[in-house]
Amino acid sequence: MKQISKHQAFEALKIPSFPIFVSTFVLTMMADNVEHVISYWVAFQKFHSPTLGGFAVVAHWLPFLMFSVGVGALNDRFDSRRLIQIGAALFMLVSLGWGYFFVTDTLTIPWAMALLVLHGFAGVFWMTSTQVLLYDIVGVEKLASAVRLNATARYFGVLVGPGVGSLIMSVLGPAKGIFFNAALYLPLLIWLINAPQHHRAKRLELSAARRVNGFADIMQTIRTVRYIPTLGIMILLSGAASFFVGNSYQAQMPGFATDLGNIEPGFAYSMLLAADAAGALFAGITLEAGMRFTRVTPFAAMSFALAWAVSLACFALTHNYPVALGCLFAAGFCELSFSSMNQTIVQMKAPDAIRGKVLGLFGMASSGLRLFSGIFVGLIGSRIGIHFSLFGATAVFFSVIVGLIYLNRTRSQST
Repeated sequence: MKQISKHQAFEALKIPSFPIFVSTFVLTMMADNVEHVISYWVAFQKFHSPTLGGFAVVAHWLPFLMFSVGVGALNDRFDSRRLIQIGAALFMLVSLGWGYFFVTDTLTIPWAMALLVLHGFAGVFWMTSTQVLLYDIVGVEKLASAVRLNATARYFGVLVGPGVGSLIMSVLGPAKGIFFNAALYLPLLIWLINAPQHHRAKRLELSAARRVNGFADIMQTIRTVRYIPTLGIMILLSGAASFFVGNSYQAQMPGFATDLGNIEPGFAYSMLLAADAAGALFAGITLEAGMRFTRVTPFAAMSFALAWAVSLACFALTHNYPVALGCLFAAGFCELSFSSMNQTIVQMKAPDAIRGKVLGLFGMASSGLRLFSGIFVGLIGSRIGIHFSLFGATAVFFSVIVGLIYLNRTRSQST
């Protein structure tokens, strides 16, 4: 059985190819957010359609829910680098498509919906396959460090993406800006042509003969992880976090900012988002630097998840702006901590023969189930208010974590 070993600070960066991997990941994540900024702004100005905005959320997460395991299964048979290139090429195609419609002024709601769906499929190919390639590059020994750094890079891309997108749009305009954004995917496409993957050969020996069987792959993978200690629990933890909370509170952030009062809403909104991302970046740096609470265990991951739920519950109930900033900073810190630990454990416990499918199932839980979190914080929030709906969602998630801690302890005592 694979053991989770103690890491040295920033040890994954010592692998020659990993810094390039992280750099292309940041650039792609930033480009993804730049596209959102430009395309959402133009679409809103043209259509003023809340329905299209809601469809954008569905189109983003539904492909993860439906196809993550299938794409993971493809990674068990084919070269992950080529699957990532498919995702990057789709990202480029979507940006070029937006640019064409901006230049010709022929954008319609059906075409906008088609591009949003294509963007969602691009995300599945890129994100799921990237997690498989991450393991193939670093192996087991430096995996915890690599996952943490990769998670930190993701938050950095999310943090700077909207600002870079606004700057590009203000300097170049929407049409030229979106064409420029398409070029940001080129470094990833080029590097992947001959990117090293030293730990892939053994995994392919075990999995190359396996076929992709659609829904049957999902059921087979679920049956497999049920009998692997902690693996199923970690996937359940990730799925519960996405299903009940996800990032739905970020979509409601303008409402939270307005309710805080006595502060210019736009500034309050920007600072609240920045506080959440800054907490995550601080967590990535301090955890990777080797703070004493960095031991990667299921209990540690679930403890940080509990702290994340408490931080968001406090944010939901406070009407004090400085306290709200502190709560979101703590929430960002705890979210990156538990999610990176969670993914590390899943990576280390996943059998090599079905690693792609397991990571696909993890992606379905951690990303696809975010589609439903809007029900708890969004739709219910329209009835009882976003503050009480977020508090209720975190309370339910807190209860689920307590149950998972008990289940993990019971399984540990029986093995």
